[in-house]
Amino acid sequence: MLSAALEQERSCPLGECDGSTWLLDERTGEARPCGCRDGRVRQAASGGIGTGIGRRFLEVSFDREPIVSLDPVVLRQVRAFVRSIEENLDDGRGLWFDGPVGTGKTSLAILIAKAAGQARRSYAVYPVPRLLAEIKRTFDRDASDSYLGFFRRLCSVDVLVLDDLGAEKQTEWVLEQLYSIVNERWQDRRSIVVTTNIPDPDPEAPGLMLRATVRDLREAVNGGRLDGRDLDELRRLIERLERVAADAGALDVAGMFDPIARLRRQIGARTVSRLVEICDDPIPIMGPDLRMTAQGA
Repeated sequence: MLSAALEQERSCPLGECDGSTWLLDERTGEARPCGCRDGRVRQAASGGIGTGIGRRFLEVSFDREPIVSLDPVVLRQVRAFVRSIEENLDDGRGLWFDGPVGTGKTSLAILIAKAAGQARRSYAVYPVPRLLAEIKRTFDRDASDSYLGFFRRLCSVDVLVLDDLGAEKQTEWVLEQLYSIVNERWQDRRSIVVTTNIPDPDPEAPGLMLRATVRDLREAVNGGRLDGRDLDELRRLIERLERVAADAGALDVAGMFDPIARLRRQIGARTVSRLVEICDDPIPIMGPDLRMTAQGA
């Protein structure tokens, strides 16, 4: 006797076919595909891809921590997306969560992957560094999967979760791979869910820039490089000092808290442009590091 889970797996989610994904026209004797067929074919083709949902996230839900403690405005957006998961996936819409480390971004992304699975839609979950490692592995001579085979499966799932995008080391190869994946899914109207981290500020960076410029100015004056006939060098150094001061003043705002500008520098404008069209504007997920808070409790 089949278990309840297996019965559900084999049954038609639309209640139309016998689980074979085909409908028989008794009048003509001809078979036609059931409405569930496309989704099942995609799910079978993408089987086994991704890291899946880790044990830490198996119980994630809107009724548990850390989700219940997140911003209610954010939760309303995510609930609305999940309620219309079928329509959103059919239209290739996704979400982009941006914020500091430990604020619940990955948990929110997993909620969407779980909703897709519950709707019998295929999904793949990847921390981006792990995804790139998987791609590199396909180039090994003894690899069980080819690059093109893996790429096709990666681009055919209904929703792809790219966790911690921008954390990877930047190389031309990395930028090319990320663009290829995002562009292929954008062209095919496939959903992407992205999480990105606001980096911790480097409190030393502005001071280091200013001290280096002041040192150059002092050496120019005390080292005898300037005389009464040549003040142009002094003017250039002062102008440089003013530019560095202005850059240092704008460093935190432009470099950290604008996720689109930040990600453009990390993975390129073409890739980010397509992500914005798929995911719309990033949703800010702010607050303390919940992992650190839990440890201190």
